[in-house]
Amino acid sequence: MATTDLATATATDLAALIAKRGASPVEVTEAVLARIARGEPQLNAFVALDAERARAAARAAEAALTAGQALGPLHGVPVTIKDMQAVEGLPTRRGSRLSDPAPAKADAPLVARLRAAGAIILGKTTTTEMGWTAVSHNPLTGATHNPWVHGTTSGGSSSGAAALCGAGCGPLHLGTDGAGSIRLPAHFCGVVGFKPTYGRVPYAPHPNNGNLSHAGPLTRTVADAALMLSVMAGAHPADHTTLDGSLPAAVTPAELKSLRIAFSPDLGHAKVDPEVAAIVAGAVARLAALGARVEQVTPPWGPAGPELERLIWGLAMRASLPRDAAMAAEMDPGLVACTRAYEGLSFMEAHTTTGRRFAYAAAVNGWFGEAGFDLLATPAASVAAFPVGRQRPAHWEQHDWDWLTWAEFSYPFNLSHGPAISIPVGFTAAGLPVGLQLAGPRLADVAVLRAAAAYLAAHPQTRSFAPLPGA
Repeated sequence: MATTDLATATATDLAALIAKRGASPVEVTEAVLARIARGEPQLNAFVALDAERARAAARAAEAALTAGQALGPLHGVPVTIKDMQAVEGLPTRRGSRLSDPAPAKADAPLVARLRAAGAIILGKTTTTEMGWTAVSHNPLTGATHNPWVHGTTSGGSSSGAAALCGAGCGPLHLGTDGAGSIRLPAHFCGVVGFKPTYGRVPYAPHPNNGNLSHAGPLTRTVADAALMLSVMAGAHPADHTTLDGSLPAAVTPAELKSLRIAFSPDLGHAKVDPEVAAIVAGAVARLAALGARVEQVTPPWGPAGPELERLIWGLAMRASLPRDAAMAAEMDPGLVACTRAYEGLSFMEAHTTTGRRFAYAAAVNGWFGEAGFDLLATPAASVAAFPVGRQRPAHWEQHDWDWLTWAEFSYPFNLSHGPAISIPVGFTAAGLPVGLQLAGPRLADVAVLRAAAAYLAAHPQTRSFAPLPGA
């Protein structure tokens, strides 16, 4: 396999190739690092590229292979970590100038699991400040760019992970998702982004943000997402919300003829750009052509989402309210505006909002069974990528912080804790990717993955990663 092929190969292919000694962990790591060098600094996707320690880990993995030691499922496979999770020896900056620059003393639980499975940690990728928005800039590192069209957003808050994935710079990238922060950048960058059921993957330290934050994979195939997820999943004492039980390392594509899939183009309230809507509608028609029983619906819980989510999001971001003007000057102005919009929220309003959120989650999860649907298909987002530095596209009504208006499809499944995936289903006339979201009730992770795998097996992207200079 050529060096460039190693750089853009899938994790499942690389793991098999390394295990049978068709390539070495050192060769794979060097190939990926070389491709990253072509992408950076244009992408600006790394907070910390830890190349030398990655090379040392690759040499150790190669020595273990030579010695005939037992291999983990990701032995020698490179992975990046979003800078919301700790990596021993690297700072956890969370996109903020106000964060502690001291190196972390230990890996976060999910990072430790990846490392124990043999993965080679390449470094830490960019995020928006405290993960507050789904566009790709922050005060600490500036703008991360979309690999398909430079100057446009890669999405967020898993900005660097999606940009690297979309550029073919390694197969596995860790994201986190509090209102769409895995699926939205996956949509913008033309990759697979899976937010599993809440509690599948340990998230520690556990954030005090209303149990919104999930961790999951950004990859270019569903098979890679399932493999990475299987390594990270399972109960952990550092996160009291984690679920017992494992997930399969491989998923077989579903027989779509057995599935009843609801399709909602707008959830009863969302504005969607016509070109995005048309591409998504075409993908849904292809699901039906593959045998799925598709019915267009408006879920009764849809219109209740916008006002509730903004209250929940305001509560989650409230802890970042600046203490004074000097602190505010160091922060993302949009984050400051968001926190100030909700600084007057009373305890009783917050308490009531939490209760409404529980009712909303019950309504979302209960609806699947009551209505008899296995999955729900929607656009992953209302717009394709737009210029960096904006919260909304120029042709949308502007607002100083409310990016959620074009992301109305993602947060319902953070609130409900159900699994949801964005898969690439086409490109706009400007060459920007568009994603289809498939979502399910809580614990339906395998069903979501299998349906996504079936679609992409029948309709793979003609361009699975963006070209880079010199590639």
